[in-house]
Amino acid sequence: MTYRDVASPQVLVWACTSVGARMPVAMAPLALVFLVRERPGGYALGAVLAAAYVIGEIVGAPVLGMRLPPERPRPQLAAGLATGALGFAGLGVFSDAPSLVLGAFAFLAGAAPAAATGGLRALLTELVPERAVAQALSTESMLNSVIWALSPAAVAGLALQVAPHVPLLLAAALMAASVAGLWLLPAGWKVDDSAGGAWSGGSLPRLLLGAWPVYVTGAASLSLLGLAELVLPALLEQRGIPVGWSGPLLTGLAVGGGLGAFLYGLRTWPGLLRTRSVVLMCGTSVCVTLIALIPNAAGIATALAVGGLLQSGALLTRNLALRDALPPGALAAGYAVMYAAAGAGYAATGSLAGALLKVTVPSTAVLAGVALTLALTGVGWWGEVRRTGSSARGADAVVAPGSVVEGPAPGPEGTPIGGRCDAEGRL
Repeated sequence: MTYRDVASPQVLVWACTSVGARMPVAMAPLALVFLVRERPGGYALGAVLAAAYVIGEIVGAPVLGMRLPPERPRPQLAAGLATGALGFAGLGVFSDAPSLVLGAFAFLAGAAPAAATGGLRALLTELVPERAVAQALSTESMLNSVIWALSPAAVAGLALQVAPHVPLLLAAALMAASVAGLWLLPAGWKVDDSAGGAWSGGSLPRLLLGAWPVYVTGAASLSLLGLAELVLPALLEQRGIPVGWSGPLLTGLAVGGGLGAFLYGLRTWPGLLRTRSVVLMCGTSVCVTLIALIPNAAGIATALAVGGLLQSGALLTRNLALRDALPPGALAAGYAVMYAAAGAGYAATGSLAGALLKVTVPSTAVLAGVALTLALTGVGWWGEVRRTGSSARGADAVVAPGSVVEGPAPGPEGTPIGGRCDAEGRL
């Protein structure tokens, strides 16, 4: 398993398409904060608009993601990206509109292209051999880190040096350009019916619901990023640091995330995925807590960079855990639900921070967000332990030693398994 398995012309095309589709997502929250920060209660209003954007993602990702036809998802993905570009354009063109109008545009910009992340991830795993899936997901995370590294600096520079609405117009142009890249990628991805790719009736929602602990910890993994991004400008003002430093500081967080993703893909790490996730999330929480307590820019930059390194590894464990929890045919929908869950965590911490900024100082808002994240992490870990334990008990049926089990016997994650029993009569 090396990164050489991921290097190919089609993966490069995929990366360019992903930049156009995902950079607007990375730009949106900070761009919305800068768009309205000069209005009365600007930072709180910016957090509310960012929450409206993320709520759009939460609604759109599962609704549209579960309707992506594996054999031909391209038209639906293209329509969603084009509509999302219109939403961003509306925010940029009508930047002085009332708050409710801006909120509607933000919701549209978040909801319409929300299935693109799950669809593009499914296409990426179609472009690489099965043995290189972990490296492919690490590469995706590194690309996302580059996007998140460039986006805050671009938003802060354009908003402060040109005009507050310009970052949103750039986001609209990038998302529109990504539509063309879809036609250079495979039309869809293969579904292995023998591995649980086919289902009927309401079984797909049931399969997705069964992986709820992974979604909860996925929500926790992104909520800290949202907390740092949305509260950082106000926190810098509290510390007497120029708000323009928010862009470079968040770039450092993203660079740390890219390094963490690269290191994670270099080798196979010990321990269960859920254990790795909890350790990494606790480490990230410590770093974000330090951000709220450290009084100088250098210390905040260091805490953000280390936090990004740990957070990217935590998010990778969630994507790999989802592949273990769902059959291959349900993965695209599962990725979409994961995206929605991560957005829910982002919105929850963002809304909490926005509400607290009206009544308390930014550092207190950060600490409250960290407490919420740790609670989500604990609930997700408990759910994974409980689900795995009950599945293992179901798979421990004893049969004659050495006999062969054929047919779709349920595996630990609900997928078909079969094979020869051991000396104790277990699979």
